[in-house]
Amino acid sequence: MSKEIKKYTFSKKTDIQIEVVPLATLTTDNRPHLISPHRTTFYHIFLFKNCQPTHLVDFKPINVKPHSILFIDRERVHQFDQLLNYDGEVIIFTDNFYCQNENDIQFLKGSSLFNDIQDNCLLTPGANSFQKLLHISKEIDEEIKQFDSHTSPIILKNLLQNFLLTAQREKGKNSNNSFEKNIDFEYSTLFKDTLEHHYKTKRNVHFYAQQLAISERRLGQATHLFFGKLPKEMIHERITLEAKRLLVYGNHSIKEIAYDLGFEEPTNFIKYFKKQTSQTPLEFRALHLKK
Repeated sequence: MSKEIKKYTFSKKTDIQIEVVPLATLTTDNRPHLISPHRTTFYHIFLFKNCQPTHLVDFKPINVKPHSILFIDRERVHQFDQLLNYDGEVIIFTDNFYCQNENDIQFLKGSSLFNDIQDNCLLTPGANSFQKLLHISKEIDEEIKQFDSHTSPIILKNLLQNFLLTAQREKGKNSNNSFEKNIDFEYSTLFKDTLEHHYKTKRNVHFYAQQLAISERRLGQATHLFFGKLPKEMIHERITLEAKRLLVYGNHSIKEIAYDLGFEEPTNFIKYFKKQTSQTPLEFRALHLKK
């Protein structure tokens, strides 16, 4: 029997949509939810201290190292280590809290912290940098505890912005992919955002190029430079990822999944999935449900 993907929203009890939670408290109070696959409408920033769990993010095991930081975008499907040997804290926040203007939206969409081109969402800064980021996290927590509706929202936004910019700089030091935020960056991030909204119904590159008012060739140049992939590859990857999620984390039939993903016939979906993964949907489901 496959497992349903649970989806969680930010607590309505809080005055503001940002929170810092000790991982010991989180894992003690929420074990059944955490060790099952789930997604949220908010962002996670895990600050791991002395622990080495394996955190599963969209079928990819993340081997956590002590004094590392894991960034998980909203709507990603992830799952905690069964042993729950987590030490540290997690910052959670929503779009409603952070995105006060268009620049904020573009920063989150374009930041490699939550949208790494190699899907490498684990940051391992040096000891001093980790302590600096941990200190900012504690400042956020202290400001939340003494919350004042007039000043705290601004202070908290600035503290989070400071954290993200500092982490982004650290990631840039450790990355082989240095690039300027130019027109290729803009086209690529706009394409990725548009794809997220239309991947179930639109699979041709022409549609996305039209949405961006550029040629298919120009879009391909941008995504190849920025993501190292052509638009068609990214479309296939997004459809296949959602198919995997539905196969393993839902009780849906192959027919239901096929129709949900925009395939007119289940047989077309089966052929498509096998071409992308070298497995039939049922083979993939059986393999992963054994784990």
